[in-house]
Amino acid sequence: MRFTLRPFHLNDVNALVKYANNFNIAKNLTNKFPFPYQDEDGEAFIELALSHRPLQIKAIVINDEVVGSIGVHPLSDIYSRSAEMGYWIAEPFWGKGIVPLAVKEMLKYGFETFDIERIFARTSHVNLASQQVLKKIGFILEAELKGTIFKYDEYFDELIFSFRKHQLNL
Repeated sequence: MRFTLRPFHLNDVNALVKYANNFNIAKNLTNKFPFPYQDEDGEAFIELALSHRPLQIKAIVINDEVVGSIGVHPLSDIYSRSAEMGYWIAEPFWGKGIVPLAVKEMLKYGFETFDIERIFARTSHVNLASQQVLKKIGFILEAELKGTIFKYDEYFDELIFSFRKHQLNL
């Protein structure tokens, strides 16, 4: 299935809300991604996505409709050579091979755009699909932190995967 990564547009809010308003997505993300996901959440997110120069967040687009988001967020201070990656895609597009390709494209973008050597992603121990995506791309499990995620009155283990610039074949 063909997709593109592009900057968000202000008129993407309806599609963003349509797909983001899904408990099965929100349960695997931080609390900054609310459920229910409403118009004001979508508008605020698009403003955030457009506020960074260079861009850190891109829309995942299929058939001219936003169906997800992916970002690379550089850190600062002693962590300035690292960036965190986050992503989600609408449930109807799960398992279609889109996310691994989007992650690869965003890795390339991140290493070419920012002065970083490492991109990492965090997931919970129960988010097996995200773990599989990261392993498939070549991310290495760096750490497993017991009971560090607290969401919906439950504790989850946090897994941290990383990808180093030298792994990328530019």
